[in-house]
Amino acid sequence: MEAQDRPAVRIVASPKTWIEGEAVQQLERTATLPGMIAAVGMPDLHPGKGSPIGAAFVSEGRIYPHLVGNDIGCGMALWSTELPQRKQKLERWADRLGDLDRPWEGDPREFLAERTVAATDHDASLGTIGGGNHFAELQQVDAIEDPEAWASLGIPTGALVLLVHSGSRGLGEAILRAHVDRFAAAGLDSAGEDAREYLRAHDGAVAWAQANRALIARRFADALGTAIAPVLDVCHNAVVPCPDGAPQRWLHRKGAAPSTAGIVVIPGSRGTLSYVVKPDPSRAEAGWSLAHGAGRKWRRGNVKERLQDRYRPDDLVRTPLGGRVICEDRELLYEEAPEAYKKIDTVVGDLVAAGLCTVVATLRPVLTYKTRSRR
Repeated sequence: MEAQDRPAVRIVASPKTWIEGEAVQQLERTATLPGMIAAVGMPDLHPGKGSPIGAAFVSEGRIYPHLVGNDIGCGMALWSTELPQRKQKLERWADRLGDLDRPWEGDPREFLAERTVAATDHDASLGTIGGGNHFAELQQVDAIEDPEAWASLGIPTGALVLLVHSGSRGLGEAILRAHVDRFAAAGLDSAGEDAREYLRAHDGAVAWAQANRALIARRFADALGTAIAPVLDVCHNAVVPCPDGAPQRWLHRKGAAPSTAGIVVIPGSRGTLSYVVKPDPSRAEAGWSLAHGAGRKWRRGNVKERLQDRYRPDDLVRTPLGGRVICEDRELLYEEAPEAYKKIDTVVGDLVAAGLCTVVATLRPVLTYKTRSRR
């Protein structure tokens, strides 16, 4: 990606993919920040707090913590299990999962030390999923499009997989607040000590978030009595040195999966398929990134009003694909309804049409854990 006088603003989406005007405006405004070289929106682009979600930003000489956001290190981790796709016991499994929102009964500092991750003041929340669009979900193989690429993942035939979506919980929030208290939305000179201080905290939060996903997976698996094995873990909220190797050039991802980390999972909503895709890591014009999910179509505050006359809460704990949903927060149950999201088939189709990835397999949701907490 070459430096240019005017920042490049691109959106990877076909005309059939609806993208809210405010998200486009946020993308364009972000491109005007000092040092910005490119702002790239993915098909799942939607408005965020000041800057859009579902985007990648390339800057030179400046780092912008607010473009990473408060959930530093948020990402997706996939695990293989020994649970068979046949003879699914959804209600029994739902009962056995219990309350994964409660603090883990083990020693989080010991767990972190095993992974050479520094302890923090936020370790009581290690192993918890959090709110919003975070989840832990058992999935079954729906179709395999690229048998060779699928085989490279080492997932046993006939077994369910576990997908975990979570991040750094209160740790990332604290890091962003500390920055905002000093600098508001201003960026940092990437060669300065303030940037180095932020990056040290940021990298610690990324590692903590990965450990958090691992502990969530362990708690989920222990409750169901199955062994698990890691398959992949990718982060979609982070700032990293730009893959082109240019000095002091930085790639910010806010809700964008990396195309440089091998095979990734792009989930739909709890009522649609997820896609396992193989990226093309060379695509600089797309910010070396992919969509990280379906992307919101409706804002959270509007969903319940739109759907409460069509669905009772009991209707929403079963998905159109026959899956079971654990979500005892009624507001969140509506906010995360499948209708609130764009069509994942269209989002992934746009990525494939743009040559950014190929489809390896599709996964079907079986049991989705959101929260046991009630409002």
